[in-house]
Amino acid sequence: MKLFSALVISAITLLSFVPDKDHPPVIKKEKGWTSLFNGKNLKGWHTYGKKTVNASCFVDDGAILLNGSKHYPDEHGSADLLTDKEYENFHLKIDWKIAPKGNSGILFWVQEDSVKYKETYFTGPEMQVLDNDGHPDGKIIKHRAGNLYDMIAGPDVVKPVGEWNTAEIISNKGKLELLLNGVTVVSTTYGDDNWRTMVAGSKFKRWPDFGTIFKGHIALQNHGNDVWYKNIMIKEL
Repeated sequence: MKLFSALVISAITLLSFVPDKDHPPVIKKEKGWTSLFNGKNLKGWHTYGKKTVNASCFVDDGAILLNGSKHYPDEHGSADLLTDKEYENFHLKIDWKIAPKGNSGILFWVQEDSVKYKETYFTGPEMQVLDNDGHPDGKIIKHRAGNLYDMIAGPDVVKPVGEWNTAEIISNKGKLELLLNGVTVVSTTYGDDNWRTMVAGSKFKRWPDFGTIFKGHIALQNHGNDVWYKNIMIKEL
């Protein structure tokens, strides 16, 4: 009888935790992490130089889609999506997938002055998002997925085009790390002579404020190709 009663109680307990659309399960967030995307709308984001979101950026099946077929640059030429908030020392996690032949990027330390800086990449370094095999940039060293774009190349650990990848960017008091799918692909310092030498040897040398201010917005590059982002979390360090 005791065994029967225990089984009944266990069954009732299990049934009480069956989720449904009216009572979704509570998801416990990891301590210290903040979600930058709620999976429903673009609250907390805006288009570079604007207060609203460009029509080419919207939510598609629980992910942010930057839609290449609806790429509408503003009068300054950028339709990149920015966080409303600026970040300095942080650990960012974000999942991405790219359409065939696609090109995008995750930028950080972006200074928002669309009159002074036409594009987000005039000030913000970029972790490359790319179809390595289908896009011409895949043939250029330092331009492949996971690279610190045009500055540091890393190991090729990207998944096949159309599959989800997990990127991480850790910026903390002079040290920068980029991880792709759990592998550290870039580890360097910033703000020192080594950093300035790398910038001077890159295409970014033409913009004097590039990589000189280490607090700014995080941006998702709207490069005219379809790209999806989800599970965007940040921890301030």
